[in-house]
Amino acid sequence: MTATPEDLRYFRAALALGARELGATAENPAVGALVVKDGVALGRGWTQAGGRPHAEPMALAQAGEAARGATLYVTLEPCAHHGKTPPCAEAVIASGVARVVGGLTDPDPRTAGQGFSRLREAGIDVETDVLAQEGRRAHRGHILRVTEGRPTVTLKIARTPDGFAAGAEHDRRLAITGLAANLRTHVLRSLHDAIMVGIGTALDDDPLMTVRLPGVTRQPLRVVLDARCQLPPRSRLAVGARDIPTLVICGADADPTRRAALESLGIETASCPLVESRLDLVTALKSLAARGLSRVFSEGGPRIGAQLIRQGLADEVLLLTGPRPLGRSGVEALSAPARKKLDDPACYRLMAQGLLGADGYSHYERV
Repeated sequence: MTATPEDLRYFRAALALGARELGATAENPAVGALVVKDGVALGRGWTQAGGRPHAEPMALAQAGEAARGATLYVTLEPCAHHGKTPPCAEAVIASGVARVVGGLTDPDPRTAGQGFSRLREAGIDVETDVLAQEGRRAHRGHILRVTEGRPTVTLKIARTPDGFAAGAEHDRRLAITGLAANLRTHVLRSLHDAIMVGIGTALDDDPLMTVRLPGVTRQPLRVVLDARCQLPPRSRLAVGARDIPTLVICGADADPTRRAALESLGIETASCPLVESRLDLVTALKSLAARGLSRVFSEGGPRIGAQLIRQGLADEVLLLTGPRPLGRSGVEALSAPARKKLDDPACYRLMAQGLLGADGYSHYERV
């Protein structure tokens, strides 16, 4: 039996449930689950903040005995290994559901097909790879962390219509976008495990790098790529480090006195190799994945943005274009090679385009 139009509708609802805790479930993926019988949703579940409980047990617990004979929609293969919780596959079997409409096979070698196999061996009818493209997009961070050892990266760049991200020296800070685009940025920050910038942005803008939305209490890890450990101790990032987790990734030969000064303020520092006097971005990202992080939101500025695009590390790119041209010399938002690669259909596809208030946006996805 193949997935029906009704199955696709419920599966999309499960994807929406899983998205509720995006950015808060590290080191587990943000999975959604829905238990349905005779057209009635009996239980809803999503991976909770901190990674547990998992989505399937939550949905099945809500459904209770009514789950017997029902269909479970789950966006990623139920886990098959004993960790801090028992395998979700066992919970699904014990619930008595008759059918599972599942998403992608989990690339984690501890599961990797075993979850679906156990369900089939227990006599449950199993459909897999439903809405595979949407599922890969929803779980891209988990997939990349398991298969490539790095998190997924969303790159956001704001630019003027004439292509600048900042003014020239001594004329650098610009208010490019308006309220709607800025609110969208805060929403995107909240959906990631970490917010990352380069030291140039940290020095020029003195940003807070926080989610400032009503009702939001969890703050992503703030990451500064700072080869020489130049972050000023009086910067807003440093001053607020005891309240909001902050990590400075620097070169191994960075001044130990500067590192110690930042650490005394509550900032964590970590070393990373340099490539041509710049931090090795691949290694830096892998160090974040090793912490269990799977989603990074980069607002790192033109230099970091160009590197991410050029190295194929920017998995999604959001270009925000304000309505007012700079009209004078400034810092280009994207280098010519980065723009060329972003416009190359073999490298990136344009997913969406439109307006956020008076600002334009273009959303790209890495091919």
